[in-house]
Amino acid sequence: MNKLTKAGIFVLLILILDQALKIWIKTNMYLGQEYHIFGDWFIIHFTENNGMAFGFELGGEFGKIALSIFRIIAVGFIGYYIYKLSKTKAATGYILSISGIFAGAMGNILDSAFYGVIFNRSSYANIAETFPQDGGYAPFLYGKVVDMFYFPLINGHFPDWIPIWGGEDFLFFRPVFNVADASITVSVIVIILFYRSNLKK
Repeated sequence: MNKLTKAGIFVLLILILDQALKIWIKTNMYLGQEYHIFGDWFIIHFTENNGMAFGFELGGEFGKIALSIFRIIAVGFIGYYIYKLSKTKAATGYILSISGIFAGAMGNILDSAFYGVIFNRSSYANIAETFPQDGGYAPFLYGKVVDMFYFPLINGHFPDWIPIWGGEDFLFFRPVFNVADASITVSVIVIILFYRSNLKK
């Protein structure tokens, strides 16, 4: 099996896992609904966002379409980079790490591009339906990204003596994310730890 085939299978597996979980969440849970998997530190919590990984957002409709277009262009370049790498002596682990970034970006692009078209709006009272008679909740490229993994590992208060945040609530890890976000993050960490020399080349 050549490197490009391995990369393609790896991307496909991540996309299947990412989209299968998102579609299940979207069609079986109310917005804001959650399941406690391991106590209060590993929670499946359904939320949606308009923007970047871990719930960060760019404001307004222009920010949304700009982000979607940027993602598509970036994925095109990354895909071409993977193809070129597969023809070299680059380590398979490095190629798979780049493929993990590619798959994560693709996973969130699919949400933005198609979820607004194929689902109606999720709410705190209604579960979304697939291909509703009245149409989806947003035009092409204006869909929301589905997030579900929530790890509030440490929950407490800042001591009063700390400037600015003294006495306020403290929560780590606050962002809610998905398989695609995790794929990008883990891949970047692996590259930094094990393949920094490849980046220099």
